[in-house]
Amino acid sequence: MHIISHSKIIEAQKVHPDCRNALEQWYRLTKRVDWENYSDVKGCFPSVDKIGDKFVFDIGGNKLRLIAAIHFNTKKVFVRIVLTHNQYDKGDWK
Repeated sequence: MHIISHSKIIEAQKVHPDCRNALEQWYRLTKRVDWENYSDVKGCFPSVDKIGDKFVFDIGGNKLRLIAAIHFNTKKVFVRIVLTHNQYDKGDWK
């Protein structure tokens, strides 16, 4: 998959250094896959949830939430935001 924007991953790594490796693993794995649908995503990341048109990934042992839009037809993953668990629970990202 083509990930847009890697800069959001790098920024999150700077803000959350304890989750640096987990974010890097998500990025590297996602870059290598060729997802066709939500079931494929779930196969790679069992804890992923689909909320509306967004996909919510648990990162770093449930410390962070990475919210992305996935366009299966163009093979693009748009990283919208990376939030802490508390920020995510507030729901402002919706």
